[in-house]
Amino acid sequence: MRTKLSQFNYEFDKNLVAQYPAPNRDESKLMVLHRDTGKIEHKIFKDLLSYYDDGDVMIFNNTKVFPARMYGKKEKTGAKIEVFLLRELNSDQRLWDVLVDPARKIRVGNKLYFMDDDGNEILVAEVVDNTTSRGRTIRFLFDGPEEEFRKNLNFLGNTPLPKYITRNSEDIDRDRYQTVYAKEPGAVAAPTAGLHFSQELMKRLEIKGVNFAEVTLHVGLGTFRTIDVEDLSKHKMDAEYFKISQPAADIVNKGKLADKRICAVGTTSMRSIETAVSAGNLLKPAEGWTNLFVYPPYDFHIANAMITNFHLPKSSLLIMVCAFGGYELVMEAYEQAVKNKYRFFSYGDAMMII
Repeated sequence: MRTKLSQFNYEFDKNLVAQYPAPNRDESKLMVLHRDTGKIEHKIFKDLLSYYDDGDVMIFNNTKVFPARMYGKKEKTGAKIEVFLLRELNSDQRLWDVLVDPARKIRVGNKLYFMDDDGNEILVAEVVDNTTSRGRTIRFLFDGPEEEFRKNLNFLGNTPLPKYITRNSEDIDRDRYQTVYAKEPGAVAAPTAGLHFSQELMKRLEIKGVNFAEVTLHVGLGTFRTIDVEDLSKHKMDAEYFKISQPAADIVNKGKLADKRICAVGTTSMRSIETAVSAGNLLKPAEGWTNLFVYPPYDFHIANAMITNFHLPKSSLLIMVCAFGGYELVMEAYEQAVKNKYRFFSYGDAMMII
C-alpha cells in the first residue's frame, strides 16, 4: 500500500526545470512505459503515432488558459500589487475571487488601479471580501460593455506561468502555454501534457483513424498546492469545474467496448473521466465540480493509456501517475529521466504509459 506522502519523493536537479518550451511542440522527448513488461523506451513525442491505430481514442482537455496575472497599484500609497484572477463569481457584478501579493497590505474597502503602458487608468477594482490569508474577492468598477471589459482584462493580464518558471512571461507564452485545441476559457494553468500536440500531429493521428474526445476541466491553483499530510487518505483536493458531453462519452465508450486503446491526455483528463463513471464502468456525460484525489491503490475504469509530463516530487500529479503506471515502474522512470536529463514540469518532456 503506497499511502504515505514521503514515498513519492525523488532526488531532483533544479537545472532540469524547463524555462522555455521546446522549439517544436511535437519534438520534446517522450518516455514510453510498458506496464505489462516493465520496459522503458526513449522516443521523440511525435513517435507516439506508431502506438495508435484505427478506432483508438485520445481524450483531450480543451480548457483555455486566460491571462490571469495582473499588476495594479494600491490607492494612496501607489504600492505595486500582484492580482491573480482565480475564478469569476458573478459576470453581471464583475465579481472575482483573486489572490493578492503582498496580501498583508490589502484590506476590504481598498481600491486597486490598473494602468496601460502610458500610465492611463484602464480598470479600477474594489476589495469587497477576505476569503483566505492571501485570497480576496474584488469587484471591478466598470460601466462599459462586457466586450470592452474582457478586452481590458486580456490586455492587462499576463500568462500565468507557474512560479518554478523563474522568468517573466513573454510573448511566446501566449501561444505556447496553450494547447492547439484550447477552446473553453477558464484555466489558470495549462493542461501541460497537451502542449506537445501540434496541428500536424493531430492531423496525422486523424488520418490513422484515431478518434478524439474533448472534455473540459478548468485547471485551478489547487493542482499545484502542496500536500501537507503524510497520510494521503486525509488530503483534500480543491474542487475544479469539469464537463463531459454526450458526444464525448459516446466516442470513448465506442472505443472501450471495442477493446481499443483509450488514452487520457493529462492528469486533468483522467480526473474528469474518473469522476463520471457509470454503473457499467462506462463514461457518462456530467457537469459540475470534482475534488477527486487519485492515489494508490486505485482501480481505473476508462483509460488504458495515459500521456503526462514529469511532475514535482510529492505532488498529487505524480501520485496519480504512480497509481496508473505502478509505483516501482514510475519511480524507476523518474530516476532514468533525471539521469538522461529529461526536461521537467510544464514546459518539459512527456511520458506515455501503455
